[in-house]
Amino acid sequence: KIQLSKQYSKALEQIDENLKYWPNYLVHKCKQRATKMTQYLIRMRKLSLAARPKLVGVHKKVEKRERNREAKALRAANIDQAIEKELLERLRSGTYGDIYNFPMQQYQEALDDEEKLMQEEEEADYDEE
Repeated sequence: KIQLSKQYSKALEQIDENLKYWPNYLVHKCKQRATKMTQYLIRMRKLSLAARPKLVGVHKKVEKRERNREAKALRAANIDQAIEKELLERLRSGTYGDIYNFPMQQYQEALDDEEKLMQEEEEADYDEE
């Protein structure tokens, strides 16, 4: 084994010199192999210098599980909102009479929303006149 020079042209000359008594076919084959390795090294140097985005693996099972959990949470939130809306509507209409076991914060928010709606309706009526 002979270590070739790092310079491509010198390496080809070394191959010619050391294999001068070998068949031309084998000399050509060795030169092709040296060329292939040189091109490979050049390509690797270029790729190592170029900035590439880091690839991250995706766990399909985990992604699917998270997606299902989010959908379930959204459905539960919509049900909670619908129940709250229905209870506040019943409270406004007086279905429960004098029984008020509702949380005061939501009750106040409902009253504030109702007051805003009343004010907007009054402003709309005032604008029409």
